[in-house]
Amino acid sequence: MTEYLAVDDGTIAYEVAGSGPLIVLAHGMGDSRAAYRAVVPRLVAAGHRVASVDLRGCGESGADWPDWSRTAIAGDLLAVIRHLGGPAVLVGHSVSGGAATIAAAQEPALVSAVVELAPFTRKQSVRLGDLRVKRFRQGMVRLLGAGALGSPPLWRSYLDVAYPGVKPAHWAERIGRIEALLREPGRMKAMQGMGRSAPTDAGAQLAGVRCPVLVVMGTQDPDWADPHAEGAAIVEALPAGLGRLEMIEGAGHYPHDQFPDQVVSLMLSFLRPDAARA
Repeated sequence: MTEYLAVDDGTIAYEVAGSGPLIVLAHGMGDSRAAYRAVVPRLVAAGHRVASVDLRGCGESGADWPDWSRTAIAGDLLAVIRHLGGPAVLVGHSVSGGAATIAAAQEPALVSAVVELAPFTRKQSVRLGDLRVKRFRQGMVRLLGAGALGSPPLWRSYLDVAYPGVKPAHWAERIGRIEALLREPGRMKAMQGMGRSAPTDAGAQLAGVRCPVLVVMGTQDPDWADPHAEGAAIVEALPAGLGRLEMIEGAGHYPHDQFPDQVVSLMLSFLRPDAARA
């Protein structure tokens, strides 16, 4: 059942399932909390209370916002955690990975651990050699085109690359829902706004994080020519001993949707009280 939380500039939609220690799930741009449909029941079965959130401008949240930065998204996520009685483990995908970093640095009492899935958490740059990697080249052209033209078909074309190999069983339903949402008033504007927001605000906060961080990358993620190098750079920028990088073989930019069992297994192992953090 959808619930709503009023924050300073609008309304955030979310839903809660299960009971136990709180985990808050935040999706990437151009998406909705449905991105975690395969993850939620697995976490609930493992004994967690799970809140999946629609980012500002996305899903069932309000569509009109003045700011699409990771810092603004972090404020929304902290408001949800505060409202639900944190602390929480904060899981962020893509743009929300950077937002989770900021939230953890700003309010350490509210964020007990962070899981970043294919996160944009650092300043990005493209080297000439990166363009020799076919999947990166294909993904970048489609991603930039979708943002520049506000085109749902181009975004769908990007998703075809971002989900390499076999698609999830619910693929047709998932794509249909994404396209329908992006055609609603204000939803494409939200995606474009997030796409234009640089992750430098998140990168500036990495050294200030005080909780454990798990970074999960797919080996075939088209958003980076070298996903392992990007994940390793995030871990390196964190205080020593806090970060851990895990790679999922064959996964693209949505490892939690393509390989939910592996992602949840990594998360639960990471969250064990006796887990090694480095």
